[in-house]
Amino acid sequence: MSKESILNFSQAKGEPAWLQDLRLSSFDKMAEIDLPHIERVKFHRWDLGDGTIAENEASANVPDFTALGDNPKLVQVGTQTVLEQVPMDLLNQGVFFTDFQSALEEIPEVVEAHFGKARPVDEDKLAAYHTAYFNSGAVLYVPDNVEIDQPVEGLFYHDSTSTVPFNKHVLIVVGKNAKLTYLERFESIGNGAEKASANISVEIIAGAGSQVKFSAIDRLGEHVTTYISRRARHGADATVDWALGVMNEGNVIADFDSDLVGNGSHASLKAVAVSSGRQVQGIDTRVTNYGSNSVGHILQHGVILERGTLTFNGIGHIIKGAKGADAQQESRVLMLSDKARSDANPILLIDENDVTAGHAASIGQVDPEDLYYLMSRGLDQKTAEQLVIRGFLGTVITEIPVKEVRDEMIAVIDTKLEKR
Repeated sequence: MSKESILNFSQAKGEPAWLQDLRLSSFDKMAEIDLPHIERVKFHRWDLGDGTIAENEASANVPDFTALGDNPKLVQVGTQTVLEQVPMDLLNQGVFFTDFQSALEEIPEVVEAHFGKARPVDEDKLAAYHTAYFNSGAVLYVPDNVEIDQPVEGLFYHDSTSTVPFNKHVLIVVGKNAKLTYLERFESIGNGAEKASANISVEIIAGAGSQVKFSAIDRLGEHVTTYISRRARHGADATVDWALGVMNEGNVIADFDSDLVGNGSHASLKAVAVSSGRQVQGIDTRVTNYGSNSVGHILQHGVILERGTLTFNGIGHIIKGAKGADAQQESRVLMLSDKARSDANPILLIDENDVTAGHAASIGQVDPEDLYYLMSRGLDQKTAEQLVIRGFLGTVITEIPVKEVRDEMIAVIDTKLEKR
């Protein structure tokens, strides 16, 4: 690791002085701050970054785009943007969806004003590392009062034949009273088996009165060790509804947060995860109520196969002054192997009176009565288990607004189950 390599990369990209300075100061802070604390997950020996900052060469593993629709989308393979598509009517309304470098040139004031506002750049060692070493990304900007009817898609592919770190920053700025449906994929492609690390940060700035539906499917490969942070900062009466599918094959630690800063703001975080093989996944899902009458609900369902490990930490924190706030959470884990390991940890931190809060957590196996009922109707045990699991995870899947993406998530789950 060296400041020289960071500075050379930043200067080669023509980044503004404020970003160069931020990168270099983040590098300095890495030595002073700790790794994030994720309850009951031992990840401190994982390879989460070797201090390399570089770009990918053009990849031969480029997906076929011929079947993609005409809705707004951005596609990147590694650090390279291979497709950018925004309809003219949205461009005329001031909507931007482009790679990070182009955004610094086209809407520099938006990037500078909002970068790091949802997730502080020096919150912990991995946040500081990300700020110093991210090598690509995207910016989506929706001005005040603009409503986008079509889903906006961000497709970010990791080339499994490359050792270049997959360090990506996605910044989504949604103006006052704007409305957006956003679909995101992080996925490994190609037949390579190169070991790589990923450090991904997704920031959402939800302006007052805005409405955001955010869906994601994560499918990074077994040779990728991943840290991913998704964080939203809510203005007054802003709503962000999350539907997240954590379907990676490698070891993962994830941090999904909503900071309900504005009064009357609302967050609904729904996440499903499947762990298999010897995979370890630790997922922190947090809602912090700062504003009065703010509402934050967490729903997490997970399935563990073989020797997999899955930890859900649900954290609801009501800050002093957030009168009338509501924080609820539920975490459920289904284990399909005696060798699987799981934790479901509900955590409530209440610093105010006149609030509502509650939690529920459970870990168990498939109900034998459910299997018996289905098998008595002629299904074999494997098919019966698949149907039970689909139903168990369906509470999140049904929240995804596009049928093709719902079908894709079901197909991913079925593929994992068939490998047993």
